[in-house]
Order: sequence, then C-alpha cells, then structure tokens
Amino acid sequence: MAMNDADQSCDPLNEINDRQEVPRLLHTVTRARIRGKEGNIMKPFGTISTTALFLLLGLAVPAHARQEKQEEKASPPRQEQQAKPEKQEQAKPEKQEQAKPQKQEQAKPQKQEQAKPEKQAQAKPQQQQKQQQQAAKSEKQQEQKTQQQEVKSEKQQEQKSQQQAKGQQKQQQQEAKSEKQQQQKTQQQAKGQQEQQQKQQQQQAKSNKQQQQQQTASSHGGPQRTQKAMAAQRAQPALRLSARGSGRIPDEQFRSHFGREHHFHMGNPVMVGGYSRFQYGGFWFGFVEPWPDGWYYTDEFYIDYVDGGYYMYNPYYPGARFAITVVL
Repeated sequence: MAMNDADQSCDPLNEINDRQEVPRLLHTVTRARIRGKEGNIMKPFGTISTTALFLLLGLAVPAHARQEKQEEKASPPRQEQQAKPEKQEQAKPEKQEQAKPQKQEQAKPQKQEQAKPEKQAQAKPQQQQKQQQQAAKSEKQQEQKTQQQEVKSEKQQEQKSQQQAKGQQKQQQQEAKSEKQQQQKTQQQAKGQQEQQQKQQQQQAKSNKQQQQQQTASSHGGPQRTQKAMAAQRAQPALRLSARGSGRIPDEQFRSHFGREHHFHMGNPVMVGGYSRFQYGGFWFGFVEPWPDGWYYTDEFYIDYVDGGYYMYNPYYPGARFAITVVL
C-alpha cells in the first residue's frame, strides 16, 4: 500500500499539474502586485497572495525532491523497459524469420493437402478425357498405319506380280527370239548348203560345157595351147568384177566396131580405179562375171548386145558367152 501511495504521489500526471500551477500562481501574484502599486486597495490581497505563493512553493519543492528520488530509483526499470523493446525488436525478426518458414511449411502442406483433393478431383475428368483422346488418337494412328502397311503390301505384291509377269514375258520373248534366230540360222544354213550345191552344180555344168566346147573346138581345128601360153594365162591375177551398168554404145559406133563380123584380141586386163578393165572400139569395159575356164586373153573375141546387155563371145566355143558392162 505504501508503494501504491508513493506511486500515486509520484505520478507523472500529478507532477505535470503542480508544475503548471506554480507559474499560474506566480502570474497571479505578479498581477496583484502591479495592481497594488496602482492603489492601496490591493495591498491586503497582495499580502494574502504572497503568503499563498510561499506556501505553494514550500509544498512544491519537497514534492519535486521526492519525485527526483523516485525517478532515480525508477530509472533502472525504465532502462530495462527501454532495453526490452530493443531486445524484443531484435528478437522479433529472428522469431518471425524462424516462425515464418515453420508457419509456411505448416500452412503449405495443409493448403496443399486441402487443395490436392479438389485439384485431383477436378483434374481426373480432364486426365480421363485426355487419356481417352490420346487412346483414340493412338488407335486412329494405328489404324492408319495398318491401312498404309496393307496398301503398301498390296502395292508391293502387285509390283512383284507385274515384275514376275514382265520377267516371264521377257523370258518368253527371249525364247521366241532365240527360237526364231535358231530357225533363221537353220534356214540360212540350209539356204547356204542349197546355194553351195547349186553353185557346185553350176560349176560342174559349166565345166562340162567348157569341156564340150573344147572338144568341139578341137574337132573344128581350135587353137593349139602352148606351155608358154598356158603359164602366162595362169600367172594373171583374178579379175576384180564390176556391177552391171546402164551405159550404151551409140548404134553407129556399134555397127562399125561390134557384132559377129568384128573380131579382136583383147590382151591382158588392166586395173583402173580398183577394178579390172579392157579397152576396145573407143570404150572401156568391165567384167561382170569371172573369167571362163579354157578361155585365154590371147584368143579372138567379139562383143554383141543380147537380152538387154553386152556379152563377149569366143568363136572357138560356140554358144558360150561372157557378161561385160560399158564404163562411160
């Protein structure tokens, strides 16, 4: 209770009120003294005022001293109170910093735990829809892939069948071609054998005819061949034949130099332009057929126009003739 009285007497509000009353009293006394100077009527009031002032001062001074002592005694708690806020301010951030993560960590799981079922509940239909879409898309892709593979397989099979058919057709064509070539070869061989037989027959017939002509010439007093003449004839090269041309001898020149009435000695042929030639009556002649056996370049001949062509005749071999052509 004593401490409560001391606290009440030393209350800062009371101190403030006392401090405010002193100046007021001084101001009142001063004004009274001024008025006293003006008149004697104010003297008793001035005396009373002065006495009251001193009483107040006497009361105020001991109260002020007690107040100062109490302030000195109370100053450590104030310092402690001043230190407490600093400590609290320093401790608050640390506590807040420590508390915040804990609160956040505690709050986050709770919020997350509360939010998860809701989100999961909301996300489930979306996930199911997404999975269904993906499954449908995958199924569609698989169907398309299967269709493409089937089409590709059919196309490859078709191409393979076409290639096989083409190969078979090509093989058949090659077989037919080979067979045709074999037939042609057989025909050519047969033709060649036939031509060779015909040629041999012609040569045999020609040889027989020449022998007959020689026999006929000998019986009619034909030319007698000497060994020298025979050797000279054999030494001559084979004739280089020419194609039959369309050249014609004018009729006047033909009548004056050609025909049965005009015999001549040809002599040995000469090479002109790579072909065998001889000259008579102002014209050059080429050989269309090989030189007949038994005929000599030194024999007598005549040239006649028969069956649209020019032929050389040997009087010692009646009926035989040798085809030639006029070279213009």
